[in-house]
Amino acid sequence: MSTIASLQTTLAAEHAAIFLYGDAGAHTSQSSEPQLFGAISSLYRAHRARRDQLTLLLADRGATPVAAEPTYDLPAPLRTAVAVRRHAQRIEERCAEVYAAQVAHTTGADRDWAISALSEAAQARIVLGGPPETFPGAREL
Repeated sequence: MSTIASLQTTLAAEHAAIFLYGDAGAHTSQSSEPQLFGAISSLYRAHRARRDQLTLLLADRGATPVAAEPTYDLPAPLRTAVAVRRHAQRIEERCAEVYAAQVAHTTGADRDWAISALSEAAQARIVLGGPPETFPGAREL
């Protein structure tokens, strides 16, 4: 996979994460679950920032950044804080897999960016109540 293709795949994952976190935020109460609401809001902003970075990076390299899909598959209705946390953990797991693949397919500053994003995804899973992993994003290891 080329560097541009890897960056496009990562951008597509960021588009999905933003959509899914928007849905998760709509199912989280700022008053009854302020810590969860804060985490979801913070992660939403982090993924938007990554999306914006990737969009500029791809455009600077002469590539047309991949667009967001019109919609994404949503999980079953998120009726409890536990369901929202599990959903957010899955978002971070999927993103970690994409970041790990980007680490494998890039070098230099692109790889450094992917390592940072992978580390942040691993930390986010823990903040959301998930277990730590030895090799986040690489289940086969």
